[in-house]
Amino acid sequence: MIVEQGDAEEVGPVTGAQAKHDRKPPQALLDFMVTGWEPNVSESVSQISGVELYKARRQALSERFPGLLIVVPSGVSKTRANDTEFRFRPGTDFLYLVGEGEPDEVLVLQPMKDGGHEAKLYTEPEADFSTPSFFTDRNGAFWVGPRRGLAATAERFGLAASALPNLEAVIRNHDRGVLLRGVDPKVDQLAQDLAGPDGELVTTLSEMRLRKDPLEVGLLQEAVDLTHRAFEDVVRALPGCRSERDVELAFFQRARREGNDTGYPTIAAAGSHATIMHWSHNTGELRFGELLLLDAGVETNRYYTADITRTLPISGRFTPTQRRVYELVWRAQQAGFAAVRPGADFQESNRAAQAVLAQGLAEMGLLSVGPEEALRPESQLHRRYTIHGVSHMLGLDVHDCANSRQEMYPEGKLEIGMVLTVEPGLYFQPHDATVPAELRGIGVRIEDDVVVTENGCEVLSRNLPSQIDEVERWMAALWESAPS
Repeated sequence: MIVEQGDAEEVGPVTGAQAKHDRKPPQALLDFMVTGWEPNVSESVSQISGVELYKARRQALSERFPGLLIVVPSGVSKTRANDTEFRFRPGTDFLYLVGEGEPDEVLVLQPMKDGGHEAKLYTEPEADFSTPSFFTDRNGAFWVGPRRGLAATAERFGLAASALPNLEAVIRNHDRGVLLRGVDPKVDQLAQDLAGPDGELVTTLSEMRLRKDPLEVGLLQEAVDLTHRAFEDVVRALPGCRSERDVELAFFQRARREGNDTGYPTIAAAGSHATIMHWSHNTGELRFGELLLLDAGVETNRYYTADITRTLPISGRFTPTQRRVYELVWRAQQAGFAAVRPGADFQESNRAAQAVLAQGLAEMGLLSVGPEEALRPESQLHRRYTIHGVSHMLGLDVHDCANSRQEMYPEGKLEIGMVLTVEPGLYFQPHDATVPAELRGIGVRIEDDVVVTENGCEVLSRNLPSQIDEVERWMAALWESAPS
């Protein structure tokens, strides 16, 4: 990490973001730095794909809040430690309405006198080399690179762009509006007197995302395909992996090289760590003969993420006991797929998969009651070994649309275009005295991403093997073709 150097006398104004250890440069340097610059040549900009769909989403939002100012910030950089920051990711709702984003940007839909709204994106203008902020401000072009600028913003997104300093006057000119609060403290402060149903804005944007349009389904398919290749990277690397961190690294390389990042912390759970639902420490060892539960997803450069889980035999072959557990989970997933169709309850796939799991657990002698009794709402005894639900919505967030009304999701009906996971699992804790010793420490989850279609569902991740014999053949083929 480079820090600004110097012990010069602190003279001359320095504006913008500063760290505590930064020193103000001398006036002579300030004067020198603002002279002698040729016109900056900007990179060519192409229009983002799906620009008309983003425009339609903004129009739909406009119709939900007639006459109100609508303010949706992109978000701010977040501190990781002291003066180092996490890699910026724009807010999900901003991404849904714009497509991409830089820190501190704000989308504003301003009500028009004749009805409707005018959409405008408030952003940092092109770097101005006639003032010293391009090198004295730690967010200036010399430190973090040039911003997109106004002309490129308008071209990229097909909407009007204005400089961020103009935002204050626009907000102050309205007393009624809705703001996505808690995203950008500066905007919250500017709009502290703006009155309106902010909660409805949060809910509306979440429910608008429930049903994916063709652009979104395509971007999710891209995320799934990248994730498939990352899983293949892991399998190829597996013989040389000694720890869960090695597995995480093998997956991450594809995610960062061809996408933006992973969509969530990778779960690389070997052995009994697979019985911990959200194990992401990834500090364990890989042992021959045990299983590796890998729950991971690539987030694309357009910020849509996959969410896929495969449970793999580290040796390449399942033991008879592992096979028995895995096949039960696989059958439960097939039942879950069959229950996904337009008009079905969102929870129907969960009920179908849980019924298969309860029956299997009873046949294994692990339930003190029959499967029907175990499944009763007042019982649920089978959930000791399968503690999570089978599905959640997927999109820009790995657990998408979480701010929807309960009656819309998760208690609503499935519609064509909804994208969700189907992910049953069984987990036998290593110290669970209710299960035989040979089962203890085994955790199996199989997760795929599906889109609801007219006749049922399409499994977007169908090309990534999940049936047990196919998994073994797939692993063997990848090992055989791997360079020695």
